[in-house]
Amino acid sequence: MSSSKPNAAPEPIDIPQIDLLRWWHDLVHWLTLHWLQIAIAVGAGFFIYGLLSALRSFGKRQKLKLAGGQGYATGLILAKVAAKTSHFFMVMTSARLVAGYTNPPELMMRTIVFLFTVSAVFQSAIWAREIVLGLIERKTLEEGSQGETLSNAMGIIRLLVTTALFSIAVIVVLDNLGVNVTGLVAGLGVGGIAIGLAAQGIFSDLFAALSIIFDKPFRRGETIRYDQTSATVQRIGLKTTRLQAVTGEKKVIISNANLLQKEITNLAHLDHRRVKFAIGVIYQTDPDKAAQIPDILREIIEGCEGKFVRSGFVNFGQSSLDFEVEFDVYAPDWDEVYKVRHRVGLAILKRFNKEKLEFAYPTQTTFNAAPDGRMVMPYPTHDNVKPVG
Repeated sequence: MSSSKPNAAPEPIDIPQIDLLRWWHDLVHWLTLHWLQIAIAVGAGFFIYGLLSALRSFGKRQKLKLAGGQGYATGLILAKVAAKTSHFFMVMTSARLVAGYTNPPELMMRTIVFLFTVSAVFQSAIWAREIVLGLIERKTLEEGSQGETLSNAMGIIRLLVTTALFSIAVIVVLDNLGVNVTGLVAGLGVGGIAIGLAAQGIFSDLFAALSIIFDKPFRRGETIRYDQTSATVQRIGLKTTRLQAVTGEKKVIISNANLLQKEITNLAHLDHRRVKFAIGVIYQTDPDKAAQIPDILREIIEGCEGKFVRSGFVNFGQSSLDFEVEFDVYAPDWDEVYKVRHRVGLAILKRFNKEKLEFAYPTQTTFNAAPDGRMVMPYPTHDNVKPVG
């Protein structure tokens, strides 16, 4: 008969304990064999950490020093990048630089390399975010850009940049862990397309607002003309732009995407404006007198601070002889142009009255025909009034 006990459970083997014990023996052996190299490496590691920490502190001081200056200099961007260096990255960088000198156990070396990779990837994402945001702010703040529009947009820009960079960082870390990220990247792409299609209108206006901020076709306070409307820009938002018509009777709110699809003329940077007058005089005007009208208009315009361009006869109208005059007013402000045009108009009226040049207006004259076909006036004259008796 067998003396074995079929119901007896086999003795468990504690594999993790054996691995931990083996790791402990390897660690003790490593410390005993390489204690001098370890001591030197620790000292070098503290020295490297001190240098990185000093660079970080210098960046913080420069950031506070340059923050109150004008503009957004490259030095301020680099200072903000240095100030964002994390302690974890500095520790792992120091450990990674000195680890190879001490010949550590394989498990420890793999752990150091992995932690250094994680810290370096996320630290690079933080640095890249500060550089991108710094360059964007410098681009938008130079040349007197509107800070209000930038502050409205920077929240969205910061969110988009942060999401993109840290998504890439997570994918890189997972790839270093041996995870197959192909499916994850494909899923994120499909999800991004679905979100983009669902919010197509919102993103269209948002990117149009960013285009206005970066490209600067116009700024707040400037006067623009699109379609048949001339208006002053009051506010540039993330979705809409608010305009005040120069005529003053209406306020226009138009989406950024719709506004950029139109042909826009920025009137703020024009050094002069061209003004045109159409003038009609009666047909009874003496031809020699009519020939003097362009010279008369030149004198009037030059006396009212305008620059004469051209003038002349343009058409035989239904009730008038039509003349036209064009002149430039060198003033960027539309109100000043308006005042010059007003003075020119009144000066033309006074001078024409003085020269006995009559302005035409729509009239009709009825002529009567005599029995013999001769045209006679509808009122008594010496020709058609017969004496009585």
